[in-house]
Amino acid sequence: MSDQENKKFNIYDLNNLWIEYDKQNDSLYIYFAPENVEAEESFLIGEDVIVAVKDDSLISITIMNFSKRIGVELC
Repeated sequence: MSDQENKKFNIYDLNNLWIEYDKQNDSLYIYFAPENVEAEESFLIGEDVIVAVKDDSLISITIMNFSKRIGVELC
């Protein structure tokens, strides 16, 4: 297992939690930071799941092919 797989991240700011679904790309975005906070690094942590971090804090999670993963067609 690589160091990246063992790394733990704090949540950037849970009070800034917001969720957005992009139907065209079938992607769910979960944010833990204001829009103006930019990631320093992004990691693919599983099939179609990306996490973005800044200063060792998790700022977002992106789940691609979301409706297919949950087995529901979203409007």
